[in-house]
Amino acid sequence: MGWIDLDSRACSIARTLEIVGDRWTLLILRDVFNGVRRFADLQRHLGIARNVLTQRLTALVDAGILVRIPYREPGTRSRHEYEPTDRGHELLSVLLTIIAWGDRHLADASGPPVHVRHTACGADVRLVPVCEAGHAIKSASEVLIEPGPGARPARRSSSVSSQMD
Repeated sequence: MGWIDLDSRACSIARTLEIVGDRWTLLILRDVFNGVRRFADLQRHLGIARNVLTQRLTALVDAGILVRIPYREPGTRSRHEYEPTDRGHELLSVLLTIIAWGDRHLADASGPPVHVRHTACGADVRLVPVCEAGHAIKSASEVLIEPGPGARPARRSSSVSSQMD
């Protein structure tokens, strides 16, 4: 069975993109990782419409990526700030990979807009795919992606199958 015969929705990439696959969600996560955690601060920093921010934050909370933490400033009503859960923290490597790609391919002549450094030693952070045996993966040709136990056959509509016959 080839890739074309598999249901493209039964895919970890497709499932992840259902949650984080739009521009606003990744920018919200970027800001939350950088300490911008209150609704009004997120809205102001991102320039995002309130209803869109509400929808994206709700989806991230529902997916277990962020958690709402209540807070209350003196003389105001209770509000929420947002913190990454353990599941949310696992997305940091995705954002770091996007940063690294953008720095290599999209930075202007003045250089990258941010530096990502390890707090313990100050060295720049690099993401290197490594297999379980500890070998660094340097090229896509070194990776074999094959169907796993959760793969399922694609459903063909009758119009598609009749066109293929």
